[in-house]
Amino acid sequence: MTHFLRAGLLVSPLLLLLFLTPLQADDDSAEDMYENDTLEHVQVTATRTAKRDIDIAAAVTAVNEDAILASAPDVIAEVLRGEPGTFFQQTTPGQGIPIIRGLKGSQVLHMVDGMRLNNAFFRNAPNQYLGLVDSFAAERMEVVRGSQGSLYGADAMGGVLNIITPEPVYDSTSWRQEGKLYGSYDSVDKGWILSARTQGGKQGWGFAGGASYQDHSSRTSGSGEKLVPSAYKSKAADLKFVADTGERSSLMLSAQIMEQPSTPRYDELVAGYGQDEPSSEQFLFEPNRRSFIHARYRLEGQSHLFDQFEAHLARQVITDDRLTQEYGNPVVVTEHNSSTLDGLTLQFNSSLSSGMQFVWGAEYYTDAVDSNRFAGAEDSEMQTEVASRFPDGSSMDSAAVYLSGDWFATDTFDLSAGLRYSWFDISLPASDYHDSVALTPSDLTGDIHVVYELNPGIKLVANLGRGFRPPNIFDLAALGPRPGNRFNAANTELDPETVWSYDIGFKMESGSVEFEVFAFYLDYSDKITSTFTGEVTEDGRDIVRSENLNNVDIYGLEAGAYWAVMDDLNTYAVINYTRGEEQNHLGPVFPADRIPPLNGKLGLEYFFAGDWRIEPYLLFADEQDRLSPRDVRDPRINPNGTAGWGTLNLLLDWQATASMQLGLRLENLADKSYREHASGIDAPGRNVGVWLNYNFK
Repeated sequence: MTHFLRAGLLVSPLLLLLFLTPLQADDDSAEDMYENDTLEHVQVTATRTAKRDIDIAAAVTAVNEDAILASAPDVIAEVLRGEPGTFFQQTTPGQGIPIIRGLKGSQVLHMVDGMRLNNAFFRNAPNQYLGLVDSFAAERMEVVRGSQGSLYGADAMGGVLNIITPEPVYDSTSWRQEGKLYGSYDSVDKGWILSARTQGGKQGWGFAGGASYQDHSSRTSGSGEKLVPSAYKSKAADLKFVADTGERSSLMLSAQIMEQPSTPRYDELVAGYGQDEPSSEQFLFEPNRRSFIHARYRLEGQSHLFDQFEAHLARQVITDDRLTQEYGNPVVVTEHNSSTLDGLTLQFNSSLSSGMQFVWGAEYYTDAVDSNRFAGAEDSEMQTEVASRFPDGSSMDSAAVYLSGDWFATDTFDLSAGLRYSWFDISLPASDYHDSVALTPSDLTGDIHVVYELNPGIKLVANLGRGFRPPNIFDLAALGPRPGNRFNAANTELDPETVWSYDIGFKMESGSVEFEVFAFYLDYSDKITSTFTGEVTEDGRDIVRSENLNNVDIYGLEAGAYWAVMDDLNTYAVINYTRGEEQNHLGPVFPADRIPPLNGKLGLEYFFAGDWRIEPYLLFADEQDRLSPRDVRDPRINPNGTAGWGTLNLLLDWQATASMQLGLRLENLADKSYREHASGIDAPGRNVGVWLNYNFK
């Protein structure tokens, strides 16, 4: 009965919106309302339209290009440290994920320019694939916290992360071209980053593109230890072209590629907690690569049907090749895994005379997986084909239709609601370990959002949503060694997992103060989790497989404040608290796994001498000793709990000329030795970083 009541809560507001909607088109563009807003206060991911943060019920986090360049992250998710509702986990340098409201991996939808990054073998745990998106080709990153069931559907249970790349727009009738050279150096790993970008065009068309290169040596921790092997390199390039195809239409074409040629899996190569020896002699992602091509057609409408129409067509190919050798075993294994993800999305935006706005559309994705694996003695050229990591030739197709409506009932009250129907076709060919499998899960998801203005600039917001995630190829049929001395076996009988997401909060944007605080609760059912079977392989690895065993309650509080104390002095503070309880029908309640500790950020920025800015800040996390049984057995996590920590840091930048900016990073000034909870490597020690950003026209 509870589920029927919840479904009624989702459907009723949308039916009300449809009933109240007249059929006349509205000639005024909704975008005109925000034409004077700065980019920092306008985002598009939460509603698929351009709206100011404070006018959106959803909890949102946005990071701009300046913050990315100042921090020079190994992987773009690093810039979410100390942001509301997010936590950063890193298994090895060059890889890392955000944990959003306690969820991670495929429990969060990751996107690039509005198209899915999540693929058929995206793990529901820390993984490396976000590290294959170039941080230095990003103009902006937006995070929507909480389930986004209507606009985004599958995987968007904890939230949505969308990386947006630059798009050239020129109004001048004469040709313009500009460029940027960026370089950064960090002492803690002798790491170099070089990036060159250019864009140009004139009224009606433009282009943008660039390339970047990173070279990092092994990191030094706060204890002074050289963490070997943790060195890696990466290289990336991208190009985007935009042209008007008519008075009201345009076409965008883009291509991106990024590769890490040979990145070591540090936690497999160094003995962890509870281990006397490492799990592997060799473990290299060699190579990992992502290539992405994307076309978008946009039409500004003047009809009763829509104000704007967009069609997106994209292909993403992720290559996940590996070279591994288990500790003490002379056999070297090489493997090739790839996902080819093709997507087509159609979206319509409609504004009506009643004040109603609709976003509606359809999506289709098809994902094909290729996988093979070969084994042979290290000193031999002969290799034998062995069971592949994933069933070679497996596929995962999906289709969805959605409708979301927004009704401005009064000047102070805004109600929005949406529904999505998603259908999947998952196919696994027969192997030595399972028969052929065909699964066709489907689901109806949706959400409701309410904004009520208590006073000018102060709003009470609330969100309710239902999200789901079908089992993917990794969940169903991944085969082979896993971190923590585990061996994964297939289970082709999994069901989808679902979440009901609730939050309520306040947003304030008034004069010199911006503030938000949210309390949230996630009711997570049929969680797909790795469980121990009690069996052991011949070489001593514990055999695990995925099961729909557990239900999880996750709740917490996230808050952020920004205060412009004076014209030249600002201060800010962020604090996040998350707690998770997990239970299955076989046993008692226990802490949920990989739940972040209490954490946050405090800082201020001061502008002086006209061209200088200094920003001291403190990053901190409390201890986390509420560990799940899985956490206790994870060699990345201290079984006694992860110790609390705090680091003092400082950013300094100088606008030396109109074209050149210089910056200094002083990180972990006290050389604190610590590990971020659930990470597979100790955090960097004291670091002196310098960077230069030169713009030219």
